[in-house]
Amino acid sequence: MSSFAQIQPDGWKRPSGYSHGITSSAGRMIVTAGQIGWNPVSCEFESDDFVAQVAQALRNVVEVLKAAEALPVHLVRLTWFITDRTAYMLAHKEIGVAYREIIGGNYPAMSVIIVSALIESRAKVEIEATAVVPV
Repeated sequence: MSSFAQIQPDGWKRPSGYSHGITSSAGRMIVTAGQIGWNPVSCEFESDDFVAQVAQALRNVVEVLKAAEALPVHLVRLTWFITDRTAYMLAHKEIGVAYREIIGGNYPAMSVIIVSALIESRAKVEIEATAVVPV
């Protein structure tokens, strides 16, 4: 039995690719800093491509979870900060493919927020994550 359950308010349309909310029984919570689409070892961007940066940011989230002995299945919330709405909308299918390859079939509560810029000037996306590991 899973310790997580999606929240689906009565009468609301079921969302595609995320959940309206997640409920969890007691567990160990992990909160990540915002992860951007660069190589975390060299702190260098290997691509300026939007989808490539999304994929790298997601891989970075997974590595932080791994360091905390957590998995993508434990994610309960993702907050995305993007600098280009048009690029995001045009690439949503490719982003979905990258998401499923890296995160799998877990669709936690998510928000996407459009910002004018991120601290690292080449960054196009930053993703914060919250995970809960059952105890």
